[in-house]
Amino acid sequence: MSLVVGVGLRSGTSYRELRDLVDAALAAAGGGVVRTVVTVDGREREPGLQRLAAYLNADLHTAPTAHLSRQPVPTPSDRVEHLKGTPSVAEAAVLLTGAELVVTKRRSINATTAVGRLPAAPGYPPSERDVVHRVLAERRDVRRGFVNQPIADDVLTRVLESAHRAPSVGLSQPWDFLLIRDIATRRKVHDLATAQRDAFAASLPPDRRQAFDVLKIEAILDTPLNIAVTCDPGRGGRHVLGRHADPRTTWFSAAIAIQNLWLAARAEGIGVGWVSFFEPGEVAAVLDLPAHVELVGYLCVGHVEEFAAAPELVRTGWAARRPLAWAIHHEQWGQRGSTSIEEDAANASENAVQAVGRQRVRVIVGGAPAEYLGQADALVVQLGPDKPVADFGVLWRPARTPVEAVELGVEVARDLALQGVGQLVVEVVEQSELADGLERGLRAGASACGVAWSG
Repeated sequence: MSLVVGVGLRSGTSYRELRDLVDAALAAAGGGVVRTVVTVDGREREPGLQRLAAYLNADLHTAPTAHLSRQPVPTPSDRVEHLKGTPSVAEAAVLLTGAELVVTKRRSINATTAVGRLPAAPGYPPSERDVVHRVLAERRDVRRGFVNQPIADDVLTRVLESAHRAPSVGLSQPWDFLLIRDIATRRKVHDLATAQRDAFAASLPPDRRQAFDVLKIEAILDTPLNIAVTCDPGRGGRHVLGRHADPRTTWFSAAIAIQNLWLAARAEGIGVGWVSFFEPGEVAAVLDLPAHVELVGYLCVGHVEEFAAAPELVRTGWAARRPLAWAIHHEQWGQRGSTSIEEDAANASENAVQAVGRQRVRVIVGGAPAEYLGQADALVVQLGPDKPVADFGVLWRPARTPVEAVELGVEVARDLALQGVGQLVVEVVEQSELADGLERGLRAGASACGVAWSG
């Protein structure tokens, strides 16, 4: 049984007093292994408490007073609240870890303690947990504001070690990291990205192209270091555990390594930008990669002036974040809780978002895609069971029922709104119950997001 011991104490409390108090509480708990000792911020420097943690062979953690004060406890103390700003230290510290309180507060002359049982492996204490979530929330795809400052070798090593600790299918570790500092090589890669940027810009409708022109899509020449992350699909040989049924797990593994690198870099104050404006084979040729190795990511890495409060695409109005509620289904696809997606959209609930742009898109339901794909503002939706040839101008939404078609229509409208669409013009070329359902969903989704709709 894993235990947590909470301790409140006055400054200067002796080790002997703490040990006797805690030993009695642990005996009352029926025994177990103490994993963690928790107290309030500022008391971790008490010699008696440090010696107690060493005696128990446990980690010593602290919690802010504000977090402790929010924990309802069985035996609060007005005196402790007056002195410490929280009605409890020992009990609240235990409960804050997620443990079940098995021994309520016990007192000695200068200290209190409580004991909790952990139902499962413990998480980090609140202060450390907050740092993890902060790094996740503040990670940015950085393209602007790099400074001319080299990355220290020890910092780069820590970042790459974090990337190399990523989980991988069958522990195959299919990644390698090619560090590129040579300016001539980077200019060649930059030329490839520029050509693809121009091609993408030419494919956009005029209003969207104007918005795209102000975006910076890479910092290949602005950083002291580029990192090409590669994947060897055959690493580990024939019998890599877990890869045989889904070979894609090899590339997933390499992508996780990139995310580890990105988060570790953010924690070190290093900016990272992932460049995807080029054909991987062309970059592989510039880098002279072996034929059996594939490029997964090309990263621009360096110190930055600042990390923006929000992603650039959000700040510029190019796109908006998808609410978490839109991505959650319960037990089966489309089961989203007490209301249907159409009702949710019609009610314009807290899950609704407002369109972030003015782009006009014609949604063509059915018909031959070749007739429309030459028009930059056209998006063809195919509802049939057969998957069409891959093309980003064609959305395949194989609805099985009219109800599912409504769901898909709402989702399409919502997703387009997040990508800067402010006006939908719906043209149903092939009439059917499924097409009617999709059109109804498009209308509901557009209305909820403030997108103008006609059809």
